[in-house]
Amino acid sequence: VQLQAFGGGLVQPGGYLRLSCVASGRTSSNGFMAWFRQRPGKEREFVAGIRWNGARTVYADSVNGRFTISKDFVKKTVYLQMRNLRPEDTAVYYCARDPAFSVAYYDLGRYDSWGQGTLVTVSS
Repeated sequence: VQLQAFGGGLVQPGGYLRLSCVASGRTSSNGFMAWFRQRPGKEREFVAGIRWNGARTVYADSVNGRFTISKDFVKKTVYLQMRNLRPEDTAVYYCARDPAFSVAYYDLGRYDSWGQGTLVTVSS
């Protein structure tokens, strides 16, 4: 499966952005879609994830209550709505696919497809 992420940009603190990740090719209904981010000088980290089959969602503590992940199975698109953005949310955001859901969803090694990344900059 190929993934394409877009929607990043420059936003002021407290602002809002919505990222989109479009999947093409064969997608598994048992798969798990996630957003990761890589902040300057930091390792890539898990942000949020959602199962293609069902409504199960998970979030990193740092974004819980501010970010919302959702999906449109027909459009093969996963969204990340980001509210009340902070300067520390500045990062390149990547979408990724795990063929099967696991409680180790934070493990980058589980993901077999990655989007190209989209830059989010939160600054006044």
